Amino acid sequence: MSTETSTLNLFIGENDEYIINMGPQHPSTHGVLRLELALKGELVERVVPHVGYIHRGIEKMSEKLPYPQIIHLTDRMDYLSALMNNEAVCLAAESALQVEVPERVKYVRTILAELQRLASHQLWWCAFGMDLGALTTFFYGLRDREKILDIFEESFGSRLLHSYYLPGGLMHDIHPNFQKRVKEFLKYFRKKLPEYDQLLTGNVIFQNRVKGIGLLSKEDAISYGVTGPSGRGSGFACDVRKHQPYSAYDKVEFTECLHTDGDTWARYKVRVQEMWESMHIIEQLIDNIPEGDYTAKMKAIIKLPAGEYFQRVETARGELAVYIVSDGNKTPYRIHFRTPNFSNMFVMSKIGVGCKIADLVALGGSLDLVIPDIDR
Repeated sequence: MSTETSTLNLFIGENDEYIINMGPQHPSTHGVLRLELALKGELVERVVPHVGYIHRGIEKMSEKLPYPQIIHLTDRMDYLSALMNNEAVCLAAESALQVEVPERVKYVRTILAELQRLASHQLWWCAFGMDLGALTTFFYGLRDREKILDIFEESFGSRLLHSYYLPGGLMHDIHPNFQKRVKEFLKYFRKKLPEYDQLLTGNVIFQNRVKGIGLLSKEDAISYGVTGPSGRGSGFACDVRKHQPYSAYDKVEFTECLHTDGDTWARYKVRVQEMWESMHIIEQLIDNIPEGDYTAKMKAIIKLPAGEYFQRVETARGELAVYIVSDGNKTPYRIHFRTPNFSNMFVMSKIGVGCKIADLVALGGSLDLVIPDIDR
């Protein structure tokens, strides 16, 4: 036993637990999240997440707003899946009103969702590498994500919080350059994505950091409600786009990326593969966007018939569900969002135990958490 270790044990008994806080202002938590850790040496004995630091009462505010205005609040949940969040509310309202949106709207929504999935996964990849000390990945990922944000900015004026959708369709038609710029991006990114494998995926040091840690079985993924790439890394087939298609997903062919190892490495591989699949989906649609209106005919004031309505979509981090109870007025009586990050984050209490504190950073990165999606 070294002198340093002996000295440490004078203050902390060899078998004593040491309680520390990781966050709420820790760079690897990517948001205001506090993890209370019980340690024995470097080994994690217990992980207790503490949330609520940025709770904004989005659900309660939504109950006081007309349905078109709720869209603007959903942007602020998982802000890296803003368009997909918007789509969930729109689809729920359209289903309740039995409105058939134009085919053009379905194609555009699907293309935009996959562009946003790409942008989200690019940011996940660049930050994941940086969290583990590979700073170069941050520049590569942001370089490529910037091209998608430029398309968003030209198309509807914003780069992060878009509010481009409305119940019944879109706020306005797509930009004349939209199809051209999307095809240019796909041509560009098909050549750039292999660099991600050269830089990080194939790196032996990175593989040693992520293989075999944070093991999540398929049974536990289902039990905790872990969806999206985090669930599919454990072999849980949970892609809403595949199992309950919406918009134009029933018109395209794509593979649901599944791995059965359930470790941090498996969750990493799922997301990288999903970037290839997103490009494949967009390529099938971009030259086939139907002509027609960009919105259905809607009343100026939207009132859902009295009843209960439920809609699911697949965001970049998993299943987002919206549950609406309507009493026939222009505002919902009750609205609840089942967000993917809430379930995905709390599984850390299960899979974080037994790993080293440095491994907890890799584990958290593989779950790709967006904390405002938890604190609603």
